[in-house]
Amino acid sequence: MVSGKKGFIITEMILGLLAAVLAVSMLLGKGEQKRNKVSVILQNADDSQWASAKYGLKTAGEDFGVEVTIVNMESGSTAKKQKQMMETELKNGADALIVQPAAGGDAESAAAKIRKNIPIMLLESISSEDGKKKEWPVTEPDNYEMGQELAKELLKDYNGNLQGKRIGIFAETMDMEIIRRRDEGFRDAIKEANGEIIWSVAGSFTEASGALTSWPKIDIVIALDDRSVKTAGRYADGNQLWGAVVYGIGHSTESVYYLDTRNVECLVVPDEFDAGYQSLKEVSQALEKFWPEMKSRRIAHTVLRRDCLFTKESQKILFTMSQ
Repeated sequence: MVSGKKGFIITEMILGLLAAVLAVSMLLGKGEQKRNKVSVILQNADDSQWASAKYGLKTAGEDFGVEVTIVNMESGSTAKKQKQMMETELKNGADALIVQPAAGGDAESAAAKIRKNIPIMLLESISSEDGKKKEWPVTEPDNYEMGQELAKELLKDYNGNLQGKRIGIFAETMDMEIIRRRDEGFRDAIKEANGEIIWSVAGSFTEASGALTSWPKIDIVIALDDRSVKTAGRYADGNQLWGAVVYGIGHSTESVYYLDTRNVECLVVPDEFDAGYQSLKEVSQALEKFWPEMKSRRIAHTVLRRDCLFTKESQKILFTMSQ
């Protein structure tokens, strides 16, 4: 009988000890809960065009408990270089990647190899070698629609008739899916307006790379990305753009500055804060699942003109750009 009581007491002590160990383990587990790590690869990550997106990423990181690392990729980097950068982030412990794809048709095949090992969310549609759009999760505006929106604003100012107007289309590179879609949207929207597209060029057009004004004289400049808006605005500010009127797609404080100083007539502005926030939100939610599967997210865009810069909506956009 005594022996039985001893056995019972020993059993109780062992169970109590196990319970204590389990409780301590659970407490430690809570304190050391692993935060997901997400690396974000951006071309010219320090450029002001990314201010809103980075603010959105930072805000989402705080809201969802995700550790966010911004990785800079030099402008013009190849798909091969980007693949190496993604591999490095994978080795450094990233649980997922958010990527602005490199230009060129080989970008998709390069990223697809990394995608087998880690979830990837894109911040822009990716180009492929066969020219066909691939099924990737992407957080972006409707680029075709933004091109059309730009054309609609232009047509408003010219009463729907561009007869006799010479147009130049300008982008940093034409070798990206988002630029192709914007270009297509713009061209489709002005088909019946009798305007003449004189040239369509790509480049940075800095002092070292040659002058934009080496191209034939035009009346209207259509800038399809933020860097091109800033370049065209700078040329206009220096009276080096033949007096041409600039319409563009941009999302930096510099682009808005040129709008405010009347060197740019109209801006179509994608909500880059929301792009950053929604992309990380989607990634964060996917990482909580056993099988991380992500969906594409569409973000909005806004038309800005000088006379509406001080509206509540415009000020909200400008605030995110200045963070």
